[in-house]
Amino acid sequence: MREFAVPPVVTVPDDDNTLTALWDAAEHHPDSVLFLRSRDDGATWEDVAATAFRDQVTAAAKGLAAAGVQPGDRVALMSSTRYEWTLLDYAIWAAGAVTVTIYETSSTEQARWILEDSGAVAAIAETPEMAAMIEGLGSAVKNVWTIDEGGVEALGALGEGADVDIEERRTARKAADLATIVYTSGTTGRPKGCMLTHHNLLADIRNVIPEVPNVLYEGARMLMFLPLAHVLARILQVAGIESRTTLAHAKSTRLTAVMPVVKPTTLLAIPRVFEKVYAGAYQKAVDGGKGAIFEKATATAKAYSRALDKPGGPGLGLKLRHKLFDLLVYGKIRAAVGGECTTAVSGGAALGPELGHFFRGVGITIFEGYGLTETSPVLSLNIPTAIKVGSIGRPTPGTALRVADDGELEAKGPQVFPGYWNNDAATAEVLDADGWFKTGDIAVIDDDGYVTITGRKKDIIVTAGGKNVAPGPMEKILDAHPLIAFAIVVGEARPYIGALISVDGDMLPDWLTRHGKDPATAIADLTGDADLLAELQAKVDEANATVSRAEQIKRFRVIPVELSEDAGEITPSVKVKRHVVVEKYSSEVNALYDEARSDTKS
Repeated sequence: MREFAVPPVVTVPDDDNTLTALWDAAEHHPDSVLFLRSRDDGATWEDVAATAFRDQVTAAAKGLAAAGVQPGDRVALMSSTRYEWTLLDYAIWAAGAVTVTIYETSSTEQARWILEDSGAVAAIAETPEMAAMIEGLGSAVKNVWTIDEGGVEALGALGEGADVDIEERRTARKAADLATIVYTSGTTGRPKGCMLTHHNLLADIRNVIPEVPNVLYEGARMLMFLPLAHVLARILQVAGIESRTTLAHAKSTRLTAVMPVVKPTTLLAIPRVFEKVYAGAYQKAVDGGKGAIFEKATATAKAYSRALDKPGGPGLGLKLRHKLFDLLVYGKIRAAVGGECTTAVSGGAALGPELGHFFRGVGITIFEGYGLTETSPVLSLNIPTAIKVGSIGRPTPGTALRVADDGELEAKGPQVFPGYWNNDAATAEVLDADGWFKTGDIAVIDDDGYVTITGRKKDIIVTAGGKNVAPGPMEKILDAHPLIAFAIVVGEARPYIGALISVDGDMLPDWLTRHGKDPATAIADLTGDADLLAELQAKVDEANATVSRAEQIKRFRVIPVELSEDAGEITPSVKVKRHVVVEKYSSEVNALYDEARSDTKS
């Protein structure tokens, strides 16, 4: 069993909580700009200083308390990522309560389960439709406020003159107290409520901030567009206030318009976002007749990044090529994300090393990390002084990681949750008596402590020939193609490995136009298109070159629709629900092997 541990650089006092940094900033750095707030969908932005934000938090917290919310009560928050999400999250904490997050895309039944399981006594919804859904569930929720209908202002008015001591409430919350319940979006089964304490969140992020001084610092600007109901965005929200990094909230559909205005110095995203940025840049180059130049620029960026890790760094010839392509290509990519972004943080899923090297070569270093909802979430991270592209970095300070005999990665540290809400049985399955958490991921740790995830334990495919295959690495290579939204490797108890491919509906029209086809052609009408299959086969061949013959994809089929969250095929955090997809498209899976039998007979 290989284990690697890093001692903590920060220890959280027992009487601390997530509100301390905000109150300290308001007192000692009152003019520090904590947020850029837009009231018109990103066209204009206004500064929100520390004192102003603290006062808004206090006002909303008084309203919650006046409405009967008691310390320790659960308050549900259902909204897309926006300024008010953060404001209300901190207000719930200031009232002494616990935030229960609900994705804005959650179904009625998902919301019902979360409200009933958590025992939430109040809720805040973004839209009237969300509020109506919550009110119609017949749960224990007594009050529902609607952000789009003046909910924040209503809370402020309710709290005016109320006999409530918010200062007493906020200081009474201790590090060990529950801060939030985050329900796993769940690729399988009913969501479980992960209990995270103030100590979990603070120990996690306070040990990370000193490691990334060029990412989180006063004056830096971070654009928030991932769902704040997801713990990855949530911990960066806490990190922003802890480090006085300026945060701006935006809808994912508005990124191209917002980034040139906000000019973020760093981005927080999942790999799918970086894949989209690359695919969009490539598509634009191809449409402009500069596809060949872009491909050469891509190869140069990757080579330059790899050379940075070698003694002596890039050679003169590579430096000159890199400088040329910086003028022709890389500068335009940086300009598309605001022109001042030099770093990014990627999490939520594995980022392919090719993509990591490309962006590093372009001038945007992506610090890939790793964690789970149950770990607050950061367990490991590549940092400026210790980066190995393709890995998920080394354990963060205060964290120990080990690989069990069966290859599963286990973690221990102050950020590991105390358990699942109302579910001792599920807790016992993942936490042992010594506090080691079973991540469910298969990993290796090298001699320098860098961790590489090779797959999910439950996703390991065992072919009919007894070969164990981790689908993740192959899927990441395929996902990097502009036309591929999602690739799902299959082959459990089958004679060989196959794959289902979901085509990216955003990239398809341009591809169709370039190939002289109707750009409005539906995906269902292209599953047998020779040109499309040939292009996808080339990417499959590239992926196959990275694995043994027994692990290679022998056949693939194009799914007739693009996978979507609305159809229940992917999670809000953009992970494929593998079992759902394989079952739903079982006829496509069977066809992969029926075709082989037909070929044999003929």
